[in-house]
Amino acid sequence: MPQPSTDPVVFGVLNVTPDSFSDGGRFLDPDAAVAHGLELARAGADVVDVGGESTRPGAQPVDPDEETRRVLPVVAGLVAAGVRVSIDTRRATVAAVAVEAGAAIVNDVDGGRDPGLLRVATEADVDLVLMHSRGPSASAGGYGDVVQEVAADLRARVDAALAAGVPAERLVVDPGIGFSKTGAENWRLLAHLEALRIDDLRMLVGVSRKRFLGELVEGDPEERDGVTAVLSALLAERSVWGLRVHDPAATRAAIEVVRRMRVAA
Repeated sequence: MPQPSTDPVVFGVLNVTPDSFSDGGRFLDPDAAVAHGLELARAGADVVDVGGESTRPGAQPVDPDEETRRVLPVVAGLVAAGVRVSIDTRRATVAAVAVEAGAAIVNDVDGGRDPGLLRVATEADVDLVLMHSRGPSASAGGYGDVVQEVAADLRARVDAALAAGVPAERLVVDPGIGFSKTGAENWRLLAHLEALRIDDLRMLVGVSRKRFLGELVEGDPEERDGVTAVLSALLAERSVWGLRVHDPAATRAAIEVVRRMRVAA
């Protein structure tokens, strides 16, 4: 198993939405959202990932103007406080406004299917995360070989981004755990991450509080932070570049446990 040379970059999740599966509605107020973003940074998040549209199954699409209204003051407030910010969006217009406000990363949950978003990433010279997804209305399952199909889809999205002028060193791939995939398919992808690596690009993985972890822990999504931390530590051992989590402190502690065991050995 490859050993990581450095700890993974930790993305702290900040949903400024009324309907996200875990914390929808808690941070709709911009001041509350900025305050929570600062808490995430203090707890160990290297990047705060701000999203204004829920991607949970069955969520209704948000008007781009409303999405912008939700995220812009939060991105600007966190950047002003010295926090590195990622904008979680599938729309070029939202990405452009967030980047202008200082966001350093565009986390595209639709894999760069909006050509305008690829232009934004190219012209702004920011990092671009290409996540695998079949779209917001896609149902889970239906893959023949989920590993091969996700790898092929990621390859196509990377090729499109490269063709649009996004430099390879700016690209990050994300297998889209929990997006249009069953629990068994999620576990299979996690067990075969090496097959999903494209051109040695960095990989971001988000498993935090996802529904498939609810098969292991009963209760509200927050009850899944423990198993999220365990899984995050295992992923760190697989040389994953980044981890997207709701509880950075628990993930940092779990990674440190593994690191100390490795050093002691």
